Amino acid sequence: MGIYKDRLVDALVRPPAAVAAAGTAREYWEAHRARAEGLAPIDAAAVGGVYADRLGWAFVAGYGAALRALDPALPAGAVAALCATEIRGVHPRDIETTARREGGEWVVDGVKVFATLADQADVLLVVASAGAGEGGRNRLVVVRVPARAPGVTLEPSPREIPFAPEISHQVVRFQGVRVPESAALPGDGYEDALKPFRSVEDAHVFAAGLSYLCGVAGRFDWPKPFRERTVAAVLGFRALAASPSRLRTPESHVALGGALALGRELADASEALWDQAEPAERERWRRDRPLLEVAGRARAARLEAAWRALRV
Repeated sequence: MGIYKDRLVDALVRPPAAVAAAGTAREYWEAHRARAEGLAPIDAAAVGGVYADRLGWAFVAGYGAALRALDPALPAGAVAALCATEIRGVHPRDIETTARREGGEWVVDGVKVFATLADQADVLLVVASAGAGEGGRNRLVVVRVPARAPGVTLEPSPREIPFAPEISHQVVRFQGVRVPESAALPGDGYEDALKPFRSVEDAHVFAAGLSYLCGVAGRFDWPKPFRERTVAAVLGFRALAASPSRLRTPESHVALGGALALGRELADASEALWDQAEPAERERWRRDRPLLEVAGRARAARLEAAWRALRV
């Protein structure tokens, strides 16, 4: 009987001696999708990080994998973008973009003010209001919209981000955009998509970011104890993402909180090792590291709420 070889573990422990630079997110994604074919989303995220030459591309792999975990029916190889944030925010009460049924179709109208990678996307996952539900609550639906559908227009977001300039952000406008009723994701748009996606994205993006450090550590011969701990941390995120809970229970949020804390500790520990790396890549890391701290307050609030729910 042969020995089973785990593609992810093999990539983490024996990363390539060199990685190719990509000029755009689309260019990186095309190379990544070939390497990640047949992998589960969390494994694809991590393998993508190993083959990145910057944290921004690792994010592209992690974000794309998280969207596939959210919507397994996304077309194979398609670049996707989540369109959720509006002028007032991303809470269900803030969503003013509408999706109404008309003649066997959804008709989407509204504006999203900060859609990551929307200009690179083939498919937009649009969070919209389908009207008032029980108790007057804004009832959300997530609808797949082709990025170049009639009525979709994009413009660069005016919000300036001081890190990872390769990751674009757009204002996306929808005016009478029509898609089939089958374009809606199943379930409640908040409980089954927008709310759990925050945790799913954290797991996939951090797995990709730490895998990027595994790749750097291998290419520049960093100490083996650091490499061992980083491989173990990535596999911890894999276990969480593959759990039957799908990162929706208080217990899984406590575990995710611990994994994220370990990830930040490893990022801190790497600072003493970056002098052993190529200078341009070192500067990109130091510029882009704040990417791992985005939404820190939301993570802290989620963890606190999980402990409160467990009453321990």
